[in-house]
Amino acid sequence: MSDTLQAVARALAADVQQLSAVGHNVANINTPGYRGVRVQPGVEPARFDPTGAAQPGAMQIGADPLAATQTRIDQRDGTLMQTARSLDLALQGEGFFVVERAGRTLLTRSGAFRVDADGALVNAVGDRVLGESGPILLGEPGAAAGLRVDANGELWSADRRSLGRLDLVAAADAGALRPAGDGAYAYEGERGEWRGRVVQGALESANVDAAAETLRLIETTRHAESVQRAISIYDKAMDAGINRIGDN
Repeated sequence: MSDTLQAVARALAADVQQLSAVGHNVANINTPGYRGVRVQPGVEPARFDPTGAAQPGAMQIGADPLAATQTRIDQRDGTLMQTARSLDLALQGEGFFVVERAGRTLLTRSGAFRVDADGALVNAVGDRVLGESGPILLGEPGAAAGLRVDANGELWSADRRSLGRLDLVAAADAGALRPAGDGAYAYEGERGEWRGRVVQGALESANVDAAAETLRLIETTRHAESVQRAISIYDKAMDAGINRIGDN
């Protein structure tokens, strides 16, 4: 593939990825705790000097020559929606609640919690919420009455007994976050220190701005159209060149 075609293919692939991210963001604009997806420039294809050696910063051999972008999770805070419900918790600052799903540890920002039939604190889809010592167990559903959660994630009963502390972690490498469905993320990177705060009686809205996503959609669509025109022009130029060679 020629350098020109590689450049055009990378540009078009980036536009497709950007449009996919915008569509995903818009679809989850009303999902509490949703983190927006951002497409950013990635590594460039390898370039070589006259001796055949790779230039500094070139992509390693075997890497995808079209991988000109990378997807990252936006960790900016969303706005708070007050609910006055004791089991609704929101996070402010970069970090996540830790939940367990089918034996798998995941991260989430959605704090719409409840107590299940076993007395465990769970999220909206039934994932168990983990504390620093394992699952948070509150007992009977009625035990949540008078529950207080402080800014550090410590849970206190109505009679001021500690019920455990939420396991709250920051993702040191945001690029390692991978969507796992239902507002949760798989993460195998290094855990950072949690330095935010917990807000009880509130939910965090998605950190997606509808106006910004609309603008990004328009810009990306126009860019994709210009890339398609470039492909058409290049194709005509190649066709004309081949015909001229055939005439000689």
